[in-house]
Amino acid sequence: MTLKEKYDAALKLAEQLKVKNVGSKEEAGKLKVWGTAEYAVDRDHIWDKIKKVPGWESEILADIKVEKTDAYGYWEVKPGDSLSKIAKDVYDNAGKYMKIFDANKDVLKDPNVIHPGQKLKLPNP
Repeated sequence: MTLKEKYDAALKLAEQLKVKNVGSKEEAGKLKVWGTAEYAVDRDHIWDKIKKVPGWESEILADIKVEKTDAYGYWEVKPGDSLSKIAKDVYDNAGKYMKIFDANKDVLKDPNVIHPGQKLKLPNP
């Protein structure tokens, strides 16, 4: 199995997240990955996928830049989402749900009520 095949899930995620100028190349026993994500949340989700592969520490050289820094990113609410579930996914801490609520008071009136399709701003950690 090539390194590109081993990290295929992370490379596909980069494409799904519309990372610009994404590319990869195997060289000297390492997989070099590069691109520019729109927001840091996208970059971090790619890193999370990379880190699920055993041995990633010695196999990957990644340079994923971030285009916009005004926010950590945006989240489109899906059925079953809650602010605490989103905070757990994004910040690894469900307790940070009020941080998301506070950044979206123009859209949300109650931290316990969100609706599928809403686009929420994710404040920087």
